[in-house]
Amino acid sequence: MARTFEKRRVGQTSLEITTLGLGGASLAGIFSAVPADQARATVSHALDAGLNYLDTAPQYGLGRSEHLVGDVLRTRRADAVMSTKVGRLLKPVSPENQDKGAWVDPLPFDQLYDYSYDGVMRSFEDSLQRLGVSSIDILYVHDIGTATHGVEANNMLWQQLASGGYRALRELRDSGVISAIGLGVNEWEVLMEAMALGDWDVFLLAGRYTLLEQTSLSPFMTTCAERGASVVVGGPFNSGILVGGATFNYAKAPEAIVAKVKAIEAVCKEFNVPLPAAALQFPLTHPVVCNVLPGPRSPAELDGILDWWDIKIPTELWTTLAAKGLLAVGTPIPGGTA
Repeated sequence: MARTFEKRRVGQTSLEITTLGLGGASLAGIFSAVPADQARATVSHALDAGLNYLDTAPQYGLGRSEHLVGDVLRTRRADAVMSTKVGRLLKPVSPENQDKGAWVDPLPFDQLYDYSYDGVMRSFEDSLQRLGVSSIDILYVHDIGTATHGVEANNMLWQQLASGGYRALRELRDSGVISAIGLGVNEWEVLMEAMALGDWDVFLLAGRYTLLEQTSLSPFMTTCAERGASVVVGGPFNSGILVGGATFNYAKAPEAIVAKVKAIEAVCKEFNVPLPAAALQFPLTHPVVCNVLPGPRSPAELDGILDWWDIKIPTELWTTLAAKGLLAVGTPIPGGTA
């Protein structure tokens, strides 16, 4: 049965998305396989539950995620606001020579980084083909920054974006082909650099504004508020540490992180709130956050997320975390700031 979700506006656009969305990376089989029927069923289940925002990317399964999401959206396009990403072109490769990365059963492509004008335009058209749809709502520049490329390579790729890629995105948006543009990254610092290029509508930032970490609070989130840009929070569980896992930023969690998680969990237990429920709902206490984007692998995992979503979080939980110094100073919480 569909729930009624709060909707928030994306930047200053006309798009409105539910505060909970569905991320499409896990559906493509990262680290372990996800059967195609299960992936499609998860997308359908999300729409049936009332979620209207779906995110995917060419990188996810090297085309697999876009195909799977598109299989569902072709019959339910009116139900959804959809985003995908630019910056990687897919080139055919023989499976024995393929760099599969962390994808268990990707399509037979390798990825080529290209943030140029022509690269952005081609990536957009390729995504339309893979999805099998005639329109996309939001385009993100994917994984530009030194964390992905290193300093030297990123300087070259950033020049591609600055000299042509951004113009391509603006042309697509200004012509009405897409409704919003942004970046999808894991490091907030590059988003501050992007703001110097021009105006953006929304940023998909993974792992940097969570119950565990608020490093992006200032100057990034404060600048978004000043400029009327929204933030979609990806990775709300910090790659597993906030749902009982042992990984943080896709690696074994350091002892200091483990200790902080235990301290946060102790406060949650004090209020009889599961840690994952608090982690899932926390980002939305910030006014620039329009959506939280977890990545369930099955309808059953999505149901677990929805159960956490339905739990009422008492204001006192947030104020207790703030009083114990477990939230960064200045973090917006109900009734004030940390």
